[in-house]
Amino acid sequence: MNTVFLALHYQNEVLHPKGRIKVGMAGEDARRGRVIEAASRLFDFCRGTNIPVVSVRVAFRPDHADVIQNCKIFRDVVASKAMTEGSWGAEFHEGLGPMEGEFVVKHSRVNAFHGSQLGEVLAILKAQRLIIAGIATNSVVLTTVAAAADMGYEVIVVGDACSSGNLQLHDSSLENMKLVSEVTVIDQLPSLLAGQ
Repeated sequence: MNTVFLALHYQNEVLHPKGRIKVGMAGEDARRGRVIEAASRLFDFCRGTNIPVVSVRVAFRPDHADVIQNCKIFRDVVASKAMTEGSWGAEFHEGLGPMEGEFVVKHSRVNAFHGSQLGEVLAILKAQRLIIAGIATNSVVLTTVAAAADMGYEVIVVGDACSSGNLQLHDSSLENMKLVSEVTVIDQLPSLLAGQ
């Protein structure tokens, strides 16, 4: 089965302590190092086993004129002047970005499929199963997993490579995603894939 890893929003603005968006990680969150380590191991595992990596990023115009401010998350992005194209915040966190030749998809809503080329990229890669992880668990990860399941992909979520600024939301989102995906941790991913 053709498998692809979707790496969602491993960007400075949501993962670095100086990032302005705290939805995925509180400023002084003690879990930051563990999440970064799990994500790094996930990138290494996928690349080491020839699973294509698609890095998904969110970014907006410097004036945020392209942001539809219909809900809190987008109003907060504009108010904090965050995630602007070309800024440090929109860059990938050190060690968690794409390598040369890998696909990078940009989007501007919550669900990574909406208004992006993600579907086309996955068709090029002939994806049937998606490994998904990223920041934040209760936002882009949850909505993208639900969309992927609706589109017919088999989905695996690597929970310890995900994070939410609120641990309860992280845990409840992972529990919710068990309805439409396999939820695992990086240590168990190899045996899970071997058994399918």
